[in-house]
Amino acid sequence: MRADRLLQIMLLLESRGGFTTRELAEKLEVSERTIHRDMEALSMAGVPVFAERGAKGGWKLTEGYRIDWTSLRKSELLSILASKPQRHLIDLGLGDAYEAAVQKVLVSLSPSLRRDAEYMRQRVYVDSAGWYPTREELPWLSTIQEAVWEDCKLRMQYASNRDSEAKERLVSPLGLVLKGSLWYLIAARDDHELRSYRVSRIQSAALINEPVIRPENFDLALYWHKSVERFRSELPQYVVRAQIHLSILSRLEQTRFVRVQTGHAISTEQDWVQADLAFHTMESACEILLGFGRNVLVLEPRELRNSLQETANHIVNMYHST
Repeated sequence: MRADRLLQIMLLLESRGGFTTRELAEKLEVSERTIHRDMEALSMAGVPVFAERGAKGGWKLTEGYRIDWTSLRKSELLSILASKPQRHLIDLGLGDAYEAAVQKVLVSLSPSLRRDAEYMRQRVYVDSAGWYPTREELPWLSTIQEAVWEDCKLRMQYASNRDSEAKERLVSPLGLVLKGSLWYLIAARDDHELRSYRVSRIQSAALINEPVIRPENFDLALYWHKSVERFRSELPQYVVRAQIHLSILSRLEQTRFVRVQTGHAISTEQDWVQADLAFHTMESACEILLGFGRNVLVLEPRELRNSLQETANHIVNMYHST
């Protein structure tokens, strides 16, 4: 990410005294244009960086300037060190850079803060992966990342779903979003309409030597939140009234693609509750509820009761015939 790269630039300049634009671009694996933009960002942030001409010139920090890690509060330091690099850093190829940055921070700390940091790392470990993590293949993520970084247009083959044929699209990349474990590319089409593309469905990608003109006042986080709200509001809803045994209620509440809307006890002696459940479609409701067997009794709608009974009879007959 850009903040990580700016930190790396500062550490490099502090450690060696000076680097040319080409040297920094090669070391950080970005373009020289990106380095110039980064230097402007550092200067605007108050970092005394300047360019010196000549054979021994290059980008330098004002003599005597040092990155003051000792100004970190104990709580700020511990929040940085509380976890290992997250999935997004590893996918973007920055996992090793994160570890290197942490080690450099540790070396520069006072002995007391260093002991606190080591104490924290030995007593808190964050494993952000779920028990059943989904892992998608992302062969074109690095190319897409470069297009986003460099503000270059992207030509790609994209399949809108698993079964559809991939079609060529020319887009203007604006940002990458990680939703859970799924990566999305936010990009503008030729008609300037913004779209979200699932990165795992991109079958090929190539940078086009045309600059991206970002929409004025575009805010990636704001766009994404509005997009998610719109997506949720447009989802179909299929409401089911059912009796649920308390032994599986918690598991049902944690099941994907179902939401327990309301519920009240109907028989405390038998440990059953009656609740309204929201699914997307009748088909998904049937498939999910069959997995709970006799612990869920659908009261309505009638069509779902009939579908469950028909499917259950088919399963019984299938096992009787073998």
